Amino acid sequence: MKSLAVYSNQKLELVEVPMPKYGDYEALVKVESCGVCNGTDMKIIHGKLKGFDTYPALLGHEGIGRVVELGSKVTSFHVGDLVTLPFIGAAPEGYYSGWGTYSDYNIVADYKAKLADGLQPDECDYAQRVLPPHFDPVSSAMIITFREVLSEALTFGFRANQSVFINGMGPVGLSFVKFAKLMGMGPVIACDIVPEKLEEARAMGADYIVNGTDDIIKKTREICPEGVDHALDAVGLNSFINKAMEMIAYDGNIDVYGISPVLNTEIDWSKAPYNWNLKFSNWPSKVLEGEAHRQICSWIEQGVLDPNDFISHVIDFEHVTEAFKIVEEKPFGMKKIIIKMN
Repeated sequence: MKSLAVYSNQKLELVEVPMPKYGDYEALVKVESCGVCNGTDMKIIHGKLKGFDTYPALLGHEGIGRVVELGSKVTSFHVGDLVTLPFIGAAPEGYYSGWGTYSDYNIVADYKAKLADGLQPDECDYAQRVLPPHFDPVSSAMIITFREVLSEALTFGFRANQSVFINGMGPVGLSFVKFAKLMGMGPVIACDIVPEKLEEARAMGADYIVNGTDDIIKKTREICPEGVDHALDAVGLNSFINKAMEMIAYDGNIDVYGISPVLNTEIDWSKAPYNWNLKFSNWPSKVLEGEAHRQICSWIEQGVLDPNDFISHVIDFEHVTEAFKIVEEKPFGMKKIIIKMN
């Protein structure tokens, strides 16, 4: 089968690798789509993902697939099921795992069957769930991002009636805006340096939009004189932390979800309130993602959340390397890029 490999020199190449082997508690999945992750994928390519240094690696983790074969102990999946987050499992000889979902086939595991037999599931097993059968297998790749964002919003302590400033209106930032509104938060303030992205945020329900080239501290204080309950970085811009110190309310929260390639910064809390909280959460919990699954599917079925609103490009697998060129170039109107498999 074909899989996308990245080498230590940043070269991307479609390679032939053996079919993944699945065990008794696992199912073989024909991958239908995989979203391009502007954070993790790109940092692996550029050798800047903290703790990852094994190459050549097989890329991809935001996948949707169709179950085609079952292990003997599987009870939660059936042939034909549309499932989330299939991974390659053990990487084939000569390669390492970057989760490997830009591949023709992957594997999901049945965490319920493992637990029933007294076995401890791997963490990723909890996020490998069945989707409603009528969901589109291509646009549903956006659900991986949705589940990550919702689980992180809950980790950060988002609650109804709280105010939030969100920095960066890429697909992740837009998802935070959408979910903040669905959760009853407000005011929701969206920030970006691109006016068109701010209009996207307004369409997602942002109460206010702020251009990042303006004095964002002053603008925020005009909207929320006592400061915001949450100031969230969805970009990975370390300088935002110090700006957020002057934006948050007493006992307010600075939430860092964006992954910065720079792994240190000087923090100045001289202008922060006496009590404040800083939380980094760059690695979403797969257990919490699994718990967010039903809520995301429910919102989609209710019609209040549409994955297509967050997607700008759908690219066939044979042209997958072109997708990463688009990410590097960041053309006007770019949002989520989805790879449609063969």
